[in-house]
Amino acid sequence: MIHIGSFINGKELKGNGRVQQEIRNSYSGSLVGMVDFSTTEDLEMAIQGAYETFEKVMKHMPAHKRSLILRKTADLLEERCEEFAQLLCLEAGKPICAARGEVARAVQVLRFASEEAKRNDGELMRMDAAVGGEGRIGLVQRLPIGVIAAITPFNFPLNLVLHKLAPAIAAGCTVVLKPAEKTPLSAMKLVRLMMEAGLPDGAINVVNGLGEKLVPPLVTHPTIKKVTFTGSGAVGYKIQKMASYKKVTLELGANSPNVVFPDAHLETAVMELVKGGFTFAGQACISVQRIYVHRDVYASFVDLFVSAVKKLNVGDPALETTDVGPMITLEAACRAEEWIQEAVSQGARVLTGGHRQEALLHPTVLTDVKPHMKVVSEEVFAPVVSILPFETEEEVVAAVNDSDYGLQAGVFTSDINRAFRLFEALEMGGVWVNDTSTVRYDHYPYGGVKQSGIGLEGVAYAIKEMTVPKFLGIRLIN
Repeated sequence: MIHIGSFINGKELKGNGRVQQEIRNSYSGSLVGMVDFSTTEDLEMAIQGAYETFEKVMKHMPAHKRSLILRKTADLLEERCEEFAQLLCLEAGKPICAARGEVARAVQVLRFASEEAKRNDGELMRMDAAVGGEGRIGLVQRLPIGVIAAITPFNFPLNLVLHKLAPAIAAGCTVVLKPAEKTPLSAMKLVRLMMEAGLPDGAINVVNGLGEKLVPPLVTHPTIKKVTFTGSGAVGYKIQKMASYKKVTLELGANSPNVVFPDAHLETAVMELVKGGFTFAGQACISVQRIYVHRDVYASFVDLFVSAVKKLNVGDPALETTDVGPMITLEAACRAEEWIQEAVSQGARVLTGGHRQEALLHPTVLTDVKPHMKVVSEEVFAPVVSILPFETEEEVVAAVNDSDYGLQAGVFTSDINRAFRLFEALEMGGVWVNDTSTVRYDHYPYGGVKQSGIGLEGVAYAIKEMTVPKFLGIRLIN
């Protein structure tokens, strides 16, 4: 069993009467670890330690050294891939194959950040572009913003933590990290690895506990200069309000749409959409949730899709053959089951799945759904996919855009002109053609519109969000 507490200025703080929480495997119920929650005094120490390390060390650290620390961390993580994957499987209930994939992505994020640490360039400006600017030059340099509060979710407890930490270190910032209370073990293990790679004490401090207790004093603290959060919209917009004047990046929810046209390669679309809808039990903000299929191929698509879903292996995430494991908690599985039952009571049909064994919700496919049903209009965050027919391009664009969310979409078509039309027409932060909404690589600009968030991730873009441009003007005197 793993026992962790807070991690502040290179030291772990636990015991001494701190409130404890068990971390249990959501499939077996076995005890994985114990977490000692941080106190308000721990939080204050973490913020102060991050500030002092920023002022004394990190903002003066040369880019090549920050790059080296990140590269060494990547090498160490790659060496210990299986160790981290097994921990992700235990604490998050993530199927082991998917857990290995998350570790591999995390290694890549670190390497991207290592490279970008050397590329955080400013610019030289021509002042004589303006009348009266003759004899002057201008320089713009991007400087680290300072201490960052990073608040991360349970569903990718390693990689989404690194989407905050790696760009911050590359930029020269320090971080106070508050990982999800359900999955803090891998985050703590990662931070220790970064210390082993040469990160100075206090550059990343970790506080553990319930969000309602730690987040308000963290994001409102005057020393915090930026807040980066991934999670639900309800929490995200509260954080934005609390953060007031601070810079904020919010990666929030979605009900990701995917569109299949008659000229699509149907077998490829089915294969990718099944994978995109049920990987990690649909617990991703870009997980396939709504599939709009042209009526000309609707019946064929549904038959192929349901047949493929029925072949998924459901069960113990520790088994190499498991495709779909448990949801993060029993409560999460019960909520999704209630949404399915509500949709059925309103006229939806369950073609497969729809039943639950404790936290294990079987992959569910719904048809005859309506736009107002929760399984369509809200973020289900579960292994539940709805299939809806459409007839015209204009109709499906309107249906996709009739949502409070706009993170990513997938479009399956062989018509390049249609692909570009949909790219322009869909109200999304990103559109994939002949791929699903669930696809994400870690270097492109990732972020949504409407209620899907504010700001961008993707390593280079996150670095820009964590730095501020500062201008120097020089008048040349002969």
